[in-house]
Amino acid sequence: MKFISERLIEQAAELLDVSEESYEQTVGEIEQEQPVLLSYFFTENFQVFTQNEKEYLFYLMLVIWKAAGLSGESIPTITEQQLSEAEDYNWEQLQRAKGKGFHERLNVLFDNYPQEDLLAFAEDALAEEEEDEEEGVPLVTQEGREAIFISLKSAIDCLTGSKAVKG
Repeated sequence: MKFISERLIEQAAELLDVSEESYEQTVGEIEQEQPVLLSYFFTENFQVFTQNEKEYLFYLMLVIWKAAGLSGESIPTITEQQLSEAEDYNWEQLQRAKGKGFHERLNVLFDNYPQEDLLAFAEDALAEEEEDEEEGVPLVTQEGREAIFISLKSAIDCLTGSKAVKG
């Protein structure tokens, strides 16, 4: 798949944020086109996240999916096996990370990665001190950041056919 730029990612987010109807329409589209990807974010594995984290993760995944669609390329339907393999691979990579902080640990996942802007979008969204406007609590806990990032990267890998390029 061709490179998905920051501009496309911003455009995708703007399209989702236009109205509640636009957001709901996108949810309906992903339900039709990527049912496995959609159901992945509602599996038992995600029950450990707070409600804010689940909602934010879902929103970020929609932006990523929408940006991939805006690239003009066809996106193959993702299978459970592809998602599972991508997630296992990404956890293995992260386990080998040498860094101590969140950003340092993620460096191993950025090395030679063809969709760097999508990964940077996920990292930035999880690194910012975003807070729930009504409750004044962080959208993402420190404990949830890596797991959410791995989930988003696994979705990116499957949507774009990307993995770190060896060499």
